[in-house]
Amino acid sequence: MKKIVDYRKLLGVTKDAELQELKSIYRGLMKTWHPDKFTDSAESRLEAEEKSKTIIEAYHFLVSIAPETRAQSLAEYTTTTTTAGISDFDYKSQVLKISFTDGSEYEYFDVPKAVYVKFINADSPGRFARRHIFNEFVYRSMSKLVATA
Repeated sequence: MKKIVDYRKLLGVTKDAELQELKSIYRGLMKTWHPDKFTDSAESRLEAEEKSKTIIEAYHFLVSIAPETRAQSLAEYTTTTTTAGISDFDYKSQVLKISFTDGSEYEYFDVPKAVYVKFINADSPGRFARRHIFNEFVYRSMSKLVATA
């Protein structure tokens, strides 16, 4: 997904970056781009504000899809995907958002349109998703993002 690639490029990390590495790079970039450092002109301050907002967004997004983050919630994710039914879903720009009957919500990235079409046409979308989506694509929990916001 372009968003993932752009965020990794912005922070200068690879897909194998660990949480500690992300954190230190994020802190370094925020020290460089903090708006309080740009007092010489309003224009440079606004540019720094926009850049710092983008850096913050990239950091939080990459932390949410990091393997360490997903490993911490793997038991909860496995329980949801194996026992809860799918209550709703939405597909836009190769991002599949699935809501479950237990209240959980996950986003799956880089889902090809062909897989989505097979998913919505499957006799059992839940079974199809368990076999072809849940463990095949990068995902993040949307429930935790809402809870922490």
